[in-house]
Amino acid sequence: MLKFSLQDKVAVIGLDDGKANAVGHAFVDAMTEGLDRAEQEAAAVVLTGREGMFSAGFDLKELAKGAKEQAALVNRGAAMLLRLFSFPQPVVVASAGHAIAAGALVLLAADTRLGASGAFKYGLNETAIGMSLPPFGMEMAKCRLSKRHQTQAIIQAELYEPDMAQQVGYLDHVVAPDQLQSQAMQQAAALAELPNEAYANTKLDVRRDYIDRISASLAG
Repeated sequence: MLKFSLQDKVAVIGLDDGKANAVGHAFVDAMTEGLDRAEQEAAAVVLTGREGMFSAGFDLKELAKGAKEQAALVNRGAAMLLRLFSFPQPVVVASAGHAIAAGALVLLAADTRLGASGAFKYGLNETAIGMSLPPFGMEMAKCRLSKRHQTQAIIQAELYEPDMAQQVGYLDHVVAPDQLQSQAMQQAAALAELPNEAYANTKLDVRRDYIDRISASLAG
């Protein structure tokens, strides 16, 4: 699941389960291990998924096992996303495919998001599948998505192709697929040169209200 490499100051955390890259326990474990290593060994992070699929969201098979199993996975996923959202280092995402539901939340929790051009979809589809966006997802969405698109993106569960996903706020840059990894590495290398303590503190300052509300919801 986890492919970790270190290139100068940049940790590359590759997440690939060979399927839909669903956010299950293995995904959370891999992300946690990668972030632990990055925090010790690097100055910036690049997250990658599979070609054609960054992540399809929470593992529905695990969620269907029962209330106890559902709560355990969602709580672990929420803690992982909160850590990513408040991670002290710059976090760059290189998305080579679809990012739906919890997969889209990983993008919202990161800092700079690059997506490959192509027939890919980005978005929060919870309403369309009869679910409510949990507080941690709602706060990240309100923080990172363009305010004028929030009704369509959050309430109406619209999914967007890359160019529109950039306008809405899921992505910052859309690039050719063969340029995705190199562009992400360039972005991360440049961000790694910023003073780390100042970067970490400023990120927390900008996101503090959202982080506090997420933390309070998880504590409850």
